[in-house]
Amino acid sequence: MGNAALALGALSAGVGLAAGYPGTPSSEIIEAISKRPHSGVHVEWSVNEKAALEVAAAAAYSGVRALVTMKQMGLNVASDPLMCVSYVGVKGGLVIVSADDPGPISSQTEQDSRRFADYCRIPVLDPASPEEAFQMVQDAFELSEKYGTPVILRPTTRVCHAYACVDAPETTAPRQGEGFVKDSKKWVIFPRLSYMNHGRIEARNVEIAKALSDYGYNRVEGSAGEKAVVASGVSYAYVKECLKNRPDVRLIRVATAFPFPESFMLKALAGVKEVMCFEELSPYVEEQLLKLAGRYAFNISVSGKLDGSLPHNGEYSTEICAAALSRFLGLGIGLKQIDTSDMPALPLRPPVLCAGCPHRASFYAVKRAMQGKKAVFCGDIGCYTLGNALLLDLVDTCLCMGAGITMAQGFYHTDKDAVCFAFVGDSTFFASGMTGVVNALYNEGDIVLVVLDNSTTAMTGHQPHPGTGRNMTGNFVDKVDIEGVLRGMGVKTVLTVDPLEHEKAVEAVKACAAQKGVKAIIFKSPCIALSKPKGKCSVDADKCIGCKKCVRELGCPALTVSGGKVVIDRNLCTGCALCAKICPMNAIGGEAHE
Repeated sequence: MGNAALALGALSAGVGLAAGYPGTPSSEIIEAISKRPHSGVHVEWSVNEKAALEVAAAAAYSGVRALVTMKQMGLNVASDPLMCVSYVGVKGGLVIVSADDPGPISSQTEQDSRRFADYCRIPVLDPASPEEAFQMVQDAFELSEKYGTPVILRPTTRVCHAYACVDAPETTAPRQGEGFVKDSKKWVIFPRLSYMNHGRIEARNVEIAKALSDYGYNRVEGSAGEKAVVASGVSYAYVKECLKNRPDVRLIRVATAFPFPESFMLKALAGVKEVMCFEELSPYVEEQLLKLAGRYAFNISVSGKLDGSLPHNGEYSTEICAAALSRFLGLGIGLKQIDTSDMPALPLRPPVLCAGCPHRASFYAVKRAMQGKKAVFCGDIGCYTLGNALLLDLVDTCLCMGAGITMAQGFYHTDKDAVCFAFVGDSTFFASGMTGVVNALYNEGDIVLVVLDNSTTAMTGHQPHPGTGRNMTGNFVDKVDIEGVLRGMGVKTVLTVDPLEHEKAVEAVKACAAQKGVKAIIFKSPCIALSKPKGKCSVDADKCIGCKKCVRELGCPALTVSGGKVVIDRNLCTGCALCAKICPMNAIGGEAHE
């Protein structure tokens, strides 16, 4: 897997510390390091990306090679230390893997990490395959140490989750740095030092750009007359597959978007009059080519996203690239088509909470308690974002991690008549929720905080977090108690309830909603993927009157209707028995729920 290749590349480079925060498509990198021989390497899931980068920066200050992993949204969280460490510099190699998610397949945005590299004035490498990711992470460490700068490695989803055969050497022992050498003129970021270092950064980037012009992955393939194709990242793989190594087409590969390899590109474009750029997300390389043409007064036409030849949004594919190449080159570039006319239509699979998910019970308890009342429900990032789906329909907003808590305050300050709820998961609470709680207490907010504690980071693959009592190395550690944290902050009312005890859950919501100020409910029940109740539910057809209340109000995928009666799919049912607790005819029971 591409992420495993990245992990092996880091281990081969002698990484001494690896820290990250789980986020698709990057999550498997840290996990792959932990599952392979890594003696002497500290591995951790940090509480968020900012913490991960700051831990890694200290290691790099000490001369140790450090790796930080995150998805593109996490780069926003880490941007504060990232900008500063680019000014301070490093001694050991510091590589930040920011996995971009074109599509987006599992993200709020399609932002492009190459823009961040430009903004922070640090190099970025753009792999096109798992094999390249394996090698480029090693190159990134070398580049980082040589120039004393952090380096971003920017794989995209199809690189992270593709598979390939990679010849990996035996794990290299971590490189031992000389340790941290105190020097306040270097490591303490005073304004005067930043002013001087800014000038050094710009001078250094000119030098790096010249060096990267000879980087092996920046290359020209084939030759042609006045037309050339430029590709970056995984788009290079798509274009190459379409062209099938045609010698009559000039294909220019750009693997180092920033600093832009100007001298390489000047040679590559010799004699070219028309260029088409293939790159996912933003037209970054395309813009660099336009700048280059303006600076050197080239009479060259550049097409791609900016002229509408290619889409700005979504992933590319061989089909998209083939169509654009055919138009641009005037060649019949076709792909072998597979006849799918006799295949059945794919079933519709809208995103939905798992059957038996305790979050469904939590949302339903809030919905029942607030029936007929004016309320605003602020969601957050995680499985529980799916609380917005019908039939629950209980998430009104979702912005970014931790924002639900602070947004609920904004709604309260602008509409005192509404009961303002903030839903947050246990992992997200530690990652970015606590600041919002402090803000609510300090600024006299009136919100109901609902912590959906399923004892894992479920959406990204069930990684541990500070509340689980286990860390990335598998060691058992003291749990950070969410209720204790909230009370320590000053939240006076904190109720902990099992949401599957439905009536107790409803009463807890009503009690909190009736109070003023900041109050919290912790709905605590383990993720159904990790801990399943005993037994399954079934419907007594003689008692069922076909009212379909359980189907209409819960939206559980295990509940269906056949012949006017409710039927429970035993392949999906986990035995949570929430449906049994709301059935007006007591028609649902079975096994452990008679």
